Amino acid sequence: MNDMQQPAEDSKRILCGVLGILLGSLAIHKFILGYTKEGIIQIIISVVTCGLGGLIGLIEGIIYLTKSDADFINTYQRNKKGWF
Repeated sequence: MNDMQQPAEDSKRILCGVLGILLGSLAIHKFILGYTKEGIIQIIISVVTCGLGGLIGLIEGIIYLTKSDADFINTYQRNKKGWF
């Protein structure tokens, strides 16, 4: 028997943070979190601005990585805060 209990919800903080920084203009981090509408909007912004919309993903990736796992889960996975 395993005495370690699995958290109720696994944090996607590191995965989304790294993808936001590296591939922010593709909005993959949005789709992983289940934000389909926001992801499509971010892709459109990136296309219209010739990739400069990727700065949104960079900023979000940094924000994600600076939060604690518990704070990230509460803010982005449970409460579904779509932007920043």
